[in-house]
Amino acid sequence: MPIRIKRIYDKPADSDGVRVLLDRLWPRGVRKDEAKIDHWMKDLAPSTELRKWFGHDPAKWDEFRRRYFEQLDTQPEAIARLRTLARDGDVTLVYGARDTEHNNAVALRDYLQA
Repeated sequence: MPIRIKRIYDKPADSDGVRVLLDRLWPRGVRKDEAKIDHWMKDLAPSTELRKWFGHDPAKWDEFRRRYFEQLDTQPEAIARLRTLARDGDVTLVYGARDTEHNNAVALRDYLQA
C-alpha cells in the first residue's frame, strides 16, 4: 500500500491520486479550489492538545507518535476508509506543517504501514 506525502503548499499533480488533507484547520493562504483535496479527514488529525504539545519539536517525535497512534486507535472507521482508498489506488496524505520529516502525515503513513 504505497502512500505518498505532500505539503499542501506544493503544487498538486495528477500522480498524487486521491489527495487527503489531515489537518483540523484549513491551512492558511491556500484556496480550496487550488488545493484539489478529495477528502478532508479532520478526524484523523491529531487532537488540538496533542498538536500544541508537540509543536513540531523533533525531540518530542517518538512520544508524539505514541500518543497520536493511541488517538488513531480510537478512529477505526476513518482508518478503514483511508485503507480502502489506498487499496483502490494512489493516495497522497496532505499536510500543512513546515517540517517534512516530523508531522502527522508521516506518522499516519507509518501507522498504516505497520
